[in-house]
Parts: sequence; structure tokens; C-alpha cells
Amino acid sequence: MKPAFLVVDMQNLFYGHNEVTRRSLEEAQAMINAVVPLFRAKKLPVVWVQHCDAEDGLVPGAKGFDLPEAFVVAPEDLRVVKEKGNAFCGTDLDERLRSLGVDTVIFAGFCAEFCVLSSCRGARDLGYSSILLRGGLASICPENIPFVERVNELISCGALGKVLNGIPG
Repeated sequence: MKPAFLVVDMQNLFYGHNEVTRRSLEEAQAMINAVVPLFRAKKLPVVWVQHCDAEDGLVPGAKGFDLPEAFVVAPEDLRVVKEKGNAFCGTDLDERLRSLGVDTVIFAGFCAEFCVLSSCRGARDLGYSSILLRGGLASICPENIPFVERVNELISCGALGKVLNGIPG
């Protein structure tokens, strides 16, 4: 198994949507920040996916497009800009992951029932093992998160840490 950690659409614009969304994003952010070092310690890929939509002002260079400063993006991390819900659709993400030998993708991010779910299903369609990080999903409607978790494979931060420790680094 060679996993990658894919963080979807945790962009500044969404933190300003409303208080419920902001809290959901901050809770997922804490879990994401706990997992990123586990992948880096094993020299496994961390991928930051950002949604691009000119109508919403989500374009490279705009403050809303950027990731919050709470995330530490390393130079070796992969960056992917997408225009569709599925991070694999219309991007080079599949080719980049395959070139690194990745066969498993752990997903976290926003919005659980839209872009994260679409990307998780898209990865599965391409032959990857797709797993969601428990506690790593955010939504405008947080009550939708349990459904998304129920219909997909799920792993906790603790279990993920144990799995990654078994991978030579």
C-alpha cells in the first residue's frame, strides 16, 4: 500500500460562509493538521486541492482562493487546481499520483457531500482504494457528514497513524 493524503477545498472563502460552516471547517482543519505530519514523516504525498471558480472569486491570487495560514504547506506537497467537483476530473491528479506509485487515497476537506464525496468516488472509479478521514470532513450542513461517512470506507487518525507506522519510510 502506498497512500496519499488529499485535502479538498479548505479555502479561505468558505470560512466566511457562516458560523456553522466556519466551525465545521475549523474542526476538520484540526484533524487535517494532525494527519499531515504523519504523511510527511513517511515521505508520503500530501495533496492540497483548491477549487477554482471565477464567479465566486475563487481564482489563483485571490485571498478567498488561498488556504488558511493555519495549514503549513510544504514545498514538496502537491497542489491541484480543479474546476469540477471531482478532483480527478479535468486535472492531472491521476497521472501525478500514479507516477508516485500511489494506490490508496485518504480524503479530508470541504464540502463532505459534494467535492469530497465526488473525489472519493472518482478515485474509486479509477481503481484507487478510497478512504475518508474520520473527523476530517467539513460541510455547510454538518448533519450531512455522518451520511457521507456511513457510505464510504473510514479511518480514524489513530488507526491511520498505526497503519502509516508499518510503512517503511
